[in-house]
Amino acid sequence: MNRKSTIPRRQFLWSSGGGLGGMALAAMMAQEMGGVQLLNQAAGNERLPTTDDKLGLHHPPKVKRVIQLFMAGAASHIDLFDYKPELERLHGQPSDFGERVEAFQDGLGPWMKSPFAFRPYGQSGKHLSDVVAPLGDVVDRIAFVHNMVGKTGVHSQGTFLQATGFDRPGFPGMGSWISYGLGTMNEDLPTFVVLPDHRGFASNGPKNWGSAFLPASHQGTSIFPQRPHPIADLSVDHERVSLTADQAGFQLLETMDRKFLESRATDSRIEARIRAYELAARMQQSAPEAMDLSGEPEHILRMYGLSNPGAVYPSEINAPEEAEYFGRKCLIARRMLERGVRFVQIWSGNDNGFPRRNWDSHEELKRDHEPLARGMAIGTAALIRDLEQRGLLEDTVILWTTEFGRLPSTQGQNGRDHNPYVFTNWLCGGGIRGGTYGESDAWGYKPLDRENSTTVHDIHATVLHLLGIDHKRLTVRHDGVDRRLTDVHGHVLHEMLL
Repeated sequence: MNRKSTIPRRQFLWSSGGGLGGMALAAMMAQEMGGVQLLNQAAGNERLPTTDDKLGLHHPPKVKRVIQLFMAGAASHIDLFDYKPELERLHGQPSDFGERVEAFQDGLGPWMKSPFAFRPYGQSGKHLSDVVAPLGDVVDRIAFVHNMVGKTGVHSQGTFLQATGFDRPGFPGMGSWISYGLGTMNEDLPTFVVLPDHRGFASNGPKNWGSAFLPASHQGTSIFPQRPHPIADLSVDHERVSLTADQAGFQLLETMDRKFLESRATDSRIEARIRAYELAARMQQSAPEAMDLSGEPEHILRMYGLSNPGAVYPSEINAPEEAEYFGRKCLIARRMLERGVRFVQIWSGNDNGFPRRNWDSHEELKRDHEPLARGMAIGTAALIRDLEQRGLLEDTVILWTTEFGRLPSTQGQNGRDHNPYVFTNWLCGGGIRGGTYGESDAWGYKPLDRENSTTVHDIHATVLHLLGIDHKRLTVRHDGVDRRLTDVHGHVLHEMLL
């Protein structure tokens, strides 16, 4: 948007009498200035004084961008990253946790060692499972948090908690908060992009990345790279509708929406729709280019697991398929970051169904986790190396997430039940010191130090801190409550920061 087209729009927004108009104008100005102050003043929130930093942030940022990798269905920490020799010693013996355990289903069978071997990697000697071995090359850059605790063993609630900071619907996703607070770095692409699993949405679907009570323009934009039309309704069939008619349609819709907005200035959905049409027009040129991998060198494609284009995969879950689809999303995420997208969320696993196509391995952990983990590890390791070699890792943070872990005891013959009592997240990238921060107990059942566990609020507070935002001061009043991403909790994990 050039300055000539911006001036009349600003006049229009101020003439709408504050409210949405003032908020939208503040958003535009904040995007140009790179800060959060004007946004929050427009919202009636004066508790965000800036520092002397020219960006108007709470403190100098260490990163500009975030990638969140979300393993839907609850990935097992003790079969991927959290090595437990004690389970090898006790394998097959009756499980005794020393306390009453509330299982989600019937997962309190005998102790169960991992079906995958663990080996040390890197200078740190960090033990990783064989199914995530590709991460061994970058393991010293990763900060593992093995003492994460949740609030629920229910997928929908656990997913909401990790995605939005609350275990119920109606709250903005982390990417929406970041989009709202920092604005865009590229007017031609969305600020917040979501790459779902190629088979469909995870539990809760788009509610995980909705904007809730924030302006609707800050919700995530879903992109399915493997589909003929990756972004729904972005382009028209030009064999039936000419480009001129398409553009005229956009102009007509904008005119009608602006007239409608004049009488409903408090409805952010209308302004969001106008901005969506404006963005869609620009994305018709920019988005296809961002997702076009034809110009990527062959060695980069191989690194991401994309060396077999057009392959046909069996109906059973398999590692090559997972590697191709997850690796493709990781490579597109890198291309999105290069073009100014601020927050990219990548999902592995869709909602529950049979056969399993997610990390919810109640019946057969090896069958489900092995292909998913191998595919995830190939794409993730490639992403870390690629960002580093391009100089992007130093101002990008990667967050690996799942909704909760899995029990160290057996469900059925070879499955594991839900374990919200401890699990693993990890971070990598700008401002992050590699290592292990917080440990689970000998079985991977609960934190070793139960008085000092880590929560999603701590993770979210740390990510916001890296972006230059004090998590306690980015708030929006909603229904009489000053809401924030971290609710009334959260501590920055300073020990893992450089």
